Amino acid sequence: MKQTTFANTGFELVTKRKRKREFLEEMNLVVPWADLVSLIEPYAPLSNTGRPPFPLSTMLRIHFMQQWFGLSDPAMEEALHDMAL
Repeated sequence: MKQTTFANTGFELVTKRKRKREFLEEMNLVVPWADLVSLIEPYAPLSNTGRPPFPLSTMLRIHFMQQWFGLSDPAMEEALHDMAL
């Protein structure tokens, strides 16, 4: 008889609904990201040297989060490292 392990029981697929995750999902439903990115895109600088920049949509979301929660750049960086998406 093969022994059942914890990994085979299906518990690893269950994730707890956290307030951060719920807020981010609601933010995706409420904010028209595609429209905002299309407005900003013509003014976004293009870099041909150095490291490639983050996608514009990612930077826009980070900027909104900083404004809504009053986070500094270092605090936002720590918040991003705190939650793996």
